[in-house]
Amino acid sequence: MFATRTNWNLTPNPLAEALARFRASGRKLLDLTASNPTECGFRYDGASILKALITPAVLKYHPDPRGLEAARKAVTEYYCQRGDEVRLDDVILTVSTSEAYSYAFRLLCNPGDEVLVPTPSYPLFDFLADIQDVKLIRYSLLYDHGWQIDFHALESAITPRTRAVIVVHPNNPTGHYTRAQEVEKLNSICIAHDLVLIADEVFLDFPLAQHRPGSFAQNNSVLTLTMSGLSKISGLPQMKFSWLAVNGPPARKKDALARLEVIADTFLSMNAAIQAAAPTLLAQRHGIQQQLMARVQSNLAELDRQLSEEQACSRLAVEGGWYAVLRVPATRCDEELALELLEDAVYVHPGHFYDFPAEGYLVVSLITPERDFSEGIEKLLALF
Repeated sequence: MFATRTNWNLTPNPLAEALARFRASGRKLLDLTASNPTECGFRYDGASILKALITPAVLKYHPDPRGLEAARKAVTEYYCQRGDEVRLDDVILTVSTSEAYSYAFRLLCNPGDEVLVPTPSYPLFDFLADIQDVKLIRYSLLYDHGWQIDFHALESAITPRTRAVIVVHPNNPTGHYTRAQEVEKLNSICIAHDLVLIADEVFLDFPLAQHRPGSFAQNNSVLTLTMSGLSKISGLPQMKFSWLAVNGPPARKKDALARLEVIADTFLSMNAAIQAAAPTLLAQRHGIQQQLMARVQSNLAELDRQLSEEQACSRLAVEGGWYAVLRVPATRCDEELALELLEDAVYVHPGHFYDFPAEGYLVVSLITPERDFSEGIEKLLALF
């Protein structure tokens, strides 16, 4: 009855089952995986957000497959304030980055075609690719005094069916940005093999250093599809406003935009209320990003303080984003360790959730409320 693309193993894993039991017990959980900023104690300008959503403009339907001009202009102004130039007509609005990936896969891939994806990385890619009948091929990220792309692995993974390379900038959960020399190497590989770059920049605005990394939206050496949205930039995952910014050689870019416009028109426009509110919702990023980064910096300092007293564990270098990767003794598998921590009311993600190549990795969120974070890390380190 069902399509083979949906033949996933839907049986909950032991950690998911244990978490459900714990939540049902009503006990307080020290959730070191927190990813929803609206539930982490941050202050939002609720009055401005609600006012922006209530406007007479939403009572009329003015469809535009690329998105309403005022909403796309808000996106271009976001890039302009970063020092990047993105043209209004080069922006395609989507309701989420998941939909943006769907557009990209539909634009580039026939059933069975391949897209290269970094590992470790976020596990959502597998489901997005399955739904679009795309095959993901992993290329490694190496850790040696910091993260870097394994270009030998990347080039070895290319086949005649490869259509694109995904880069996550900064990566989730490793928190490393793609360096300028890596961008040059990626461009040369894509030119040599006629590939497209797909850049996921949802965490772009959260660097730990003062230097603000550049956006792939400026990359015009090869066809480049750059995606981002309100979910992380403004800490508003419920508002469902994202985009694709298209750049590259003029002829390729023009053709890609024409095809993307048909795809977007087929799916119909994003709802009018969110588009009308887009300038206000994007402006919210200034206040929320300050709060988020203050939390990230505070928790990272607390993590380092506690690790300085614990010789058995360490953290890997992180350049941006909301997560930290802990290196712990591989005396048991990561999931067993996570289950043991859950018995002590601490929830962490084992490394295999993100396709780490070996045991001994845990991933923790740096936007967890400070008191919970400190207590949870203390309990975690006490196991060693």
